[in-house]
Amino acid sequence: MPPRLCGIETWVFDLDNTLYSPDCDLFSQIDVKMSGFVADLLGLDLIEARKLQKQYFLTYGTTLRGLMDNHGVRPEDFLDHVHDIDVSPVPPDPHLAEALAALPGRKLVFTNGSVPHAERVMKRLGIDHLMEDVFDIAAADYHPKPAAITYDRFLRHYGVEAKKAAMFEDMARNLVPAAALGMTTVWLKTAYQWGHVDHVKAAVHHETDDLLGFLRAQSGDLKG
Repeated sequence: MPPRLCGIETWVFDLDNTLYSPDCDLFSQIDVKMSGFVADLLGLDLIEARKLQKQYFLTYGTTLRGLMDNHGVRPEDFLDHVHDIDVSPVPPDPHLAEALAALPGRKLVFTNGSVPHAERVMKRLGIDHLMEDVFDIAAADYHPKPAAITYDRFLRHYGVEAKKAAMFEDMARNLVPAAALGMTTVWLKTAYQWGHVDHVKAAVHHETDDLLGFLRAQSGDLKG
């Protein structure tokens, strides 16, 4: 049975592969777009472009930050390109909407993506009306999670008290600054490489492979 989190007033959710299952493979479309952007920008073949893309992701937190710092890329150009995707693989999720609506307090999205992308995905899920706001990469001044400065900026922007907030993420490394600030952290377990948790285990307070079940437990709704 999932644990009940006590005293939480603000519920913070990553977007991609957190509010929807990675099994719908939406992010693979973005991944392909990113590799193509890097290839076109630098005149690389797709294999070399993908290697550089992943190197930037690991070093800078996002491919975008690496491209900005090393190649002067305008973030708007990159984001418009990589988020021009088909979101129809994300299924509407009325059960998720019901569980989110039952949570006491504020609901916020905290993403390394863009507001337009988040809005499209949330509308597809049927949860856009339940989220107070989206804190995106532009709001973070293009300093992606897990940069500590971005978490400070997020908390100040919304007046969130860290000790009364819970953060849900599929990427365990993005929970490290949240835990350091006193937030309760929940890792959405996946079989994908970006979700590996071993080296940041101390920052993961709870883990689940069932977001819906975990959220239902918070309102005492344990139905199947």
